[in-house]
Amino acid sequence: MKLHQHVTDYIAFKQALGSRFQTETQILKAFSRAMGDVDITQVKPTSVQAFIAGKGAVTSFWHQKFAVLTRFYRFLMIRNYIDSSPLPKTAPKCPEPMKPYIYTLKDLRKLLAATNRLQSPWSPLRACTFHTLILTLYSTGLRIGEALSLTLADVNLPESLIMVRTSKFFKTRLVPIGPRLCDRLRAYVQRRRKLPCLQGEDSAFFVTRSGNALTYDQARKIFPILRNLAGIHREKAARYQPRVHDIRHTMAVHRLLSWYREGADVQRLLPQLSTYLGHRDIAATQRYLTIIPELQNQASHRFEHYAMQEVENEN
Repeated sequence: MKLHQHVTDYIAFKQALGSRFQTETQILKAFSRAMGDVDITQVKPTSVQAFIAGKGAVTSFWHQKFAVLTRFYRFLMIRNYIDSSPLPKTAPKCPEPMKPYIYTLKDLRKLLAATNRLQSPWSPLRACTFHTLILTLYSTGLRIGEALSLTLADVNLPESLIMVRTSKFFKTRLVPIGPRLCDRLRAYVQRRRKLPCLQGEDSAFFVTRSGNALTYDQARKIFPILRNLAGIHREKAARYQPRVHDIRHTMAVHRLLSWYREGADVQRLLPQLSTYLGHRDIAATQRYLTIIPELQNQASHRFEHYAMQEVENEN
C-alpha cells in the first residue's frame, strides 16, 4: 500500500478517537509529500532523516517531527504493515524549552499605547481592534485563537460573560469579565457594528476593515510591530522574542502574585484559575506559572511567616 494511503488512514483513525490532530496532520502530510508516491516499504532512512533534519540548526521542531513519525511507524508495525522503522536510532539533545516572557504592567501600558500608531485612514478600526484585543487577552487569559474565534453573540455584555466555544480540548466554557473590560468591549462593539456583519450575530467580534474575522496570521504579523514600537524585547542573543501568547502566561502569573499580596489561600484558588483558563488539570496551569522575582519574594515571605508560626507553636 502507498505511503499516502497509510498516512490518510492513520489521520482518520486518530481523529475518530476524538483528537484534533492538527499539527500532527500537517507534519504527516508534509512527510508524505516529501517522500513522494512510494510504497510504504520503499521509504528510505536517508530520506526520512533529511525530512526530519530540515534546514538549519536542530530545534524543538526536529523532536516534534521525530515523535509524530515514531508514533506513526509504531502504528504500522503493530498492524504488521512493515517489519522495521526507517527512523533514526538516536536523537540529538533537545534544545532548552522556550521560557515565556512575563510582561510587566509598564510593558502592557506601552503595548497599548503603541496601538495608536496603527491608525490608518484605510483601516480606521485597526488601532482600536488591537488595543481591545490586548486588553481582552490580559484580562481574561484567553488563548489568542479563542479570542479571534469570538463572535458578537459570544460576548454577552449585559451578563458580563464571554462564551468560549469548542476550545483547545473541545470544551465550551463561560469566562466572567469585570466592569472595566465590559466598558471597553462595549465601546469597541459600537464601532465594530458600523462594519459589515455578514453573518448577523454570528459575525466575528475582532475584525478587519471588511468585517471579516481577524486571522491568527494577521495578528501574528502585527504584534511584533507593536512590540518593537513599544521597545519590548529580550537580549539580542535570545532565540525567541516576546510573543502574543505570553500575555496569557502573564495573566496567570499576575493573578497568582495578586493572591499572594492579598494573603489569599493560593492552593485553594489554583483550581479556580485552572478552570478559568480552560485547562484540563492544575498541572497544565502550573506550566504557566513562571517564577519572577516579585512572585518569589511573595512566596518566600509567605513561607517565612508560616515557618515562624510553626516555631512559636513548638515553643
